[in-house]
Parts: sequence; C-alpha cells; structure tokens
Amino acid sequence: MQAVKKTIEKKTKQELLGKANTLPKNSGCYLMKNKFDEIIYIGKAKSLKSRVVSYFNNSDKSPKTQILVSHIADFQFILTNSDAESFVLENNLIKKHKPKYNIRLKDDKSYPFIEVNMSHDFPRLIYKRRITKSKSNLIFGPFPTGSNIYQVHKQIIKSFKLRDCSDREFLSRKKPCLLYQMHQCSAPCVDYISKADYALDIKSAISLLKNKKQATRSLKVLEDKMQQLASEEKFEMAGVIRDQLFEIKDFIDSSYNQSVELLDDEQLDVVSYYVGDEQIDISIYLIRFGNLVGQKNFYFDKTDLTDDIEREIIQYLLQYYEFKSEIIPKSILYSCEKENKESFEKALDEIAKTTVKIKSHVSKYKALEQMASEHAKECQRVRIETSGSVYLGLDKLKDLLKLKARPRSLECYDIAIWQGRSPTASLIYSHDGQLDKSLYRHFYLEQRPEGNNDFAMMEEVFRRRLKHGNFPDVFIVDGGVGQVNTVAKVLEELSIDVPIVGIAKSKNIKESFKSKSEKTEERLIIPGRANPYILKKNMSLFKIIVSMRDEAHRFSRKLHHKAEKDRVFTSWVDQVKGLNEKVRKEILKNQTKELSELKELSYIELKSEMDFLSDKHVKLVHQFLHANNF
Repeated sequence: MQAVKKTIEKKTKQELLGKANTLPKNSGCYLMKNKFDEIIYIGKAKSLKSRVVSYFNNSDKSPKTQILVSHIADFQFILTNSDAESFVLENNLIKKHKPKYNIRLKDDKSYPFIEVNMSHDFPRLIYKRRITKSKSNLIFGPFPTGSNIYQVHKQIIKSFKLRDCSDREFLSRKKPCLLYQMHQCSAPCVDYISKADYALDIKSAISLLKNKKQATRSLKVLEDKMQQLASEEKFEMAGVIRDQLFEIKDFIDSSYNQSVELLDDEQLDVVSYYVGDEQIDISIYLIRFGNLVGQKNFYFDKTDLTDDIEREIIQYLLQYYEFKSEIIPKSILYSCEKENKESFEKALDEIAKTTVKIKSHVSKYKALEQMASEHAKECQRVRIETSGSVYLGLDKLKDLLKLKARPRSLECYDIAIWQGRSPTASLIYSHDGQLDKSLYRHFYLEQRPEGNNDFAMMEEVFRRRLKHGNFPDVFIVDGGVGQVNTVAKVLEELSIDVPIVGIAKSKNIKESFKSKSEKTEERLIIPGRANPYILKKNMSLFKIIVSMRDEAHRFSRKLHHKAEKDRVFTSWVDQVKGLNEKVRKEILKNQTKELSELKELSYIELKSEMDFLSDKHVKLVHQFLHANNF
C-alpha cells in the first residue's frame, strides 16, 4: 500500500513538472492547490516557468518547501505586465485567500492619531485609531506607543475651550451644555464665540501637535491665560490651566525629545533587517516631522523563505503597509537593488494612492539605517533569551512526532456536555505558540440517546472538520488513548497524514499523600509510543499544550452554556400555541429572566417585561405560564 502511495505521489510530481515546463517565461503569480482544490501557497516570479519548475525538480529544498510540495495537487498562474505588478497582485491574492504556507503579517496594534476636519466652521480634535483620508482633514500622528496622547487630547480641548460634541449634537443644541458652565467650552454651538476667535483657538491647539517649536508658542498662550486669571484673582480657574500645562508639557517633552538630525518636516520610515541563525527580524523606525515617534518589529523563520531575502521582505512590508495604510509615509528608507526598488515603489503607490519614494543607499541616512539594523538584532537576541522558549517546545514536539520540520500550526479540540444534553465542541488554533482567536471554531453536536459518548462525539467533530481541508501541522484532543485512537482511525480512513496527540491528566500514585493539585500530572498521548510523554519534562511544550487545552475548555463550555439556555427557552416557547416562528425568535432573542421568574409575574409585569410583543401574544404567554407546572 505504501509503495502504491509513493508511486502515485511520484507520478503526480512528474505530471506537475511536465505542466510547469509548459509555462511562459513572463512575470506573474502562481497559486499552488492541494487535493481539496484549496490554495495553499501563492508566489510571484519574474519568470513563471523557471520558478515553478524549481518546486518539482530534484534540487535541494528547505524542509518547509518539501512539505509544501508534498501537498501540491495542482497549480494555476496569472500573467502580469511587469515584476512590480506581480508584487501587487501577490499581496492582494494573499490578503484574499490567506494561504497556509505564506508568511502572513499578524499585528493588531494601531497607532493613535488626532484628526481635524478643517472644512467645518468650528472644527474639533478627534482621537482616532483609524483615520479618514480627505483633503479637508488635518492628521497628526502617529503618536508614540505609551504616550499619554488620549489624556493630552482631552486637556488640549479643555485648555482652549474647543467643542467636543458630535456634529449632530452641535447642530441640534439650543443652549450651552454643562461644559460651558464649567469653563471647558466656548459654546460655538450657540454663537457665544465668533468663527475668527475660534479659529485662533483651534490654530493654537493644532500647534501643540506639530513639533516642539510650535508647541512652545502655544504653551506661552496658555501660560499668559493662567497669569491673566491669577491677576483677576480667579485662582481656581488659573489652577486648572496650571494642571493642564503640566500634563501637556510632559507629553511634549516625551514626544519631541528624540529629534533626528537633518529630517525637519520629513515623513520617513527607516526599514532594516537582521538575519540570525534561524530567524529574520525586520525593524521599522517611524519618523514624523523630524521626530522618532515609534517603531515596529516583526520576525519569521528562515525556513519560511521561498524567495531571496530582499524580495521576501518587500512582500512582508507590502502586507504591513496594506494593513496600516493610514501610516504610509512620503518616503521609506530601504536599501535594496534598483530593480526591486522600482517594483516596491510602484506597488506602494497603488496601496497608498499617492507617490511614495523609496530611498536606498543614501549616506545621509546611514546612521539611521544602522540604528534600525541594531534594533532588529537586539530584538532577536532578547526574544531568544527570554520568550524564545516557545520554539524549544515546538522543536520537542517535532522530535516526539518524528516530523521533518518544526510544527507551526496546532489545533486543539474539546467536548462539553452535561448529563447528555446540549453537547458542543471547540476548535482552538495556535501559530508559533500564539493563540489566534480569529480561527477559533464552535460545533453543535448531535445529542445521543446513550448520553455522554466522548468517542462518538469526537469522531463526529473530526468528520465534519476534515471535510474543509486546510489542516494544521498537528491535531490535539483533550482526552486519553481512546479519543486519540478514535481520531487516528478517522484520519487513516480518509488518508489524511496529519499527526494526532492527546492531553490527559494522570494520578501519580507515589505522591498520593500530597495535595490534590500535586497528585496529577499532564501527559501527552502519542500513537505508537508505549508510554505517554510527561509534559513537565519540557516546560515550553507544557505551556503551549496546556494553555490550548484550557482555552478549548473555556471556549467549548461557553457555547455549551448558550446551547443549554437556548434549549431551556426553546422547550417552553415552542409549546405556546398561537405564536408564529417570528414571535418565538423575538422571545428567545430578548428574554433575560429564568422560566421560574417569568411564572411569578402578573400580566401587567409580563407585559412590561415583554414590551416587544403585542397584547395578544403577551396574553398567550401569560396563560401558558400559569396553566403549566414547571
């Protein structure tokens, strides 16, 4: 059987090589597919023929590429007019299809901005994480991570008595709000301040957000106000401005103290990278208006490379700027070959909808580039020495399962059921030891006559899951030998070659005299291994597997409780005669009280509780509740 399987694989590889040899030599993108017709990898090439052929010839390949090729059942291609177009197309295709074997950027942190719509007669300062690009909008930021810009934003509004209400509220107001009485707003909504005077206030406020030189002038305006109030013996109001000045000054000192020489009014990102023994780190320094306002750091394994490093990093940067389009600067310092530079510029222009200049090998910026490179190197060193232990755990799992490459993606499953009712299951996903909630999944399972049947329910979960393909590197189940064997049988039956392990607790008889928490140990159940692996032997692997199991517990029980609640509600709502399906759904959607509590309500109280129902339907519900014993 194994020999037949190898023959089939070899024949498929030969067929794919033959198809690859017929490809044109033009630039374009190629899409690799598995036997489920799913796109598992997307790449770009100056010459499609030579690149795709390289996957199926006998040349040496990295472990990741070997695994990728073993899953390729077919491929398709898309021609482009230029290498630059292939960069853009590849980025768009990766964003759309999210192939398993492509390096994907994961970063949910966004920088804060202040946005001002100058087309309004009385503009306001709006704190935002996602800005609105418009000719009439002034954008300030991004501001440094860890800065107190949110509080400062509020203080600036109060200091210059700017409006902080929405446009809708502003237009509908007939008299000043409480903020006016508290001397925190000049009430432009009711014309208590002229457009010209308000314009001077908004100008001073904006100056605080530009640079240190202009901010100092605006601080002088506030200090003069404070002195004026003090001379008028309005000491309480003067004290308020004094406190506001302290917070604003702290912000200015922390935000504008990292001046970068020769970069006045420059919007520039400095990109550099460091290639270590196993990983590549990318560092991006954000420079705005001559100030270093923040930095980003990303990394990936060298085994993930399928292109030369320079082009692969460009693709990674395109993902970053697509995801963070609001912070694309006018210029990016990234030293690369001329051909790659031109392709990078054209791809960025399309994302940014404006011209972005790539600067390479500029002596003026050499110190900045070295600084970013050193930062990338130090980030990798610190990660390896501190949190890099996650790879020790994944490497141990690789050894235990005798895999060719370090497993990156893991899926963990748990069943939740109580007294045979409302069985549910959860799927928890992890990549490089980091949980990814966007890929969590819930399963409502069949309720069985015999009640609890973990093996049958686990089989149901996997038969449903395996229909969808796009498998992880390792499956994990919460359970012992029985659950693992059940899943292994399903995988074998469907000819799916993905390893399965289980996690289970076991009592340690020798230490039974100790406390309950010390009498159990976490074990990894591995098919074909005589004895389970004690996870405490490798604390990195222990942390990865146990955290996934615990998260799977939490997630499956969350759905289970919801299913039980729906079951209880449904059991009585369906019995109320005279209610159509729409009304039943409204009750289930809006009902908050327990059935026993509803039964205690009078008709008037029930009508108030279910104010979303008509009188007729409330009467039907009330009659049913008082005519039945629960």
